[in-house]
Amino acid sequence: MSAEINWFELPADDTAKARAFYGELFGWRTNNMFDGGDYHVIENGPVGAIVPRSPELTHPRVYFATDDIDAAVKRIHELGGTSEAVQDIPDTGRVVHCQDDQRTPFSLFQPQS
Repeated sequence: MSAEINWFELPADDTAKARAFYGELFGWRTNNMFDGGDYHVIENGPVGAIVPRSPELTHPRVYFATDDIDAAVKRIHELGGTSEAVQDIPDTGRVVHCQDDQRTPFSLFQPQS
């Protein structure tokens, strides 16, 4: 597992205001990933997105790279951590949201090969 940060999500109550704020601060431009959705991929900055805040996503979420998400999830459980079910993202890869043994949230991403 490379464990490099390969994606992040920055939650906001108002994604338009957040896009304007970070656009002014860092010069970020965003592109709506889904027609009619509210998931805005950063085009000219770090690999990530500005997304709506939700009860499950109240703070920035960091995704670590893995080449075998199933083995990584097994190891997380062996080490006392927890995970949700692995999700397939069509034409993109697989993700899973986890917590370490102290309940710190993080996610894993395995790109589609």
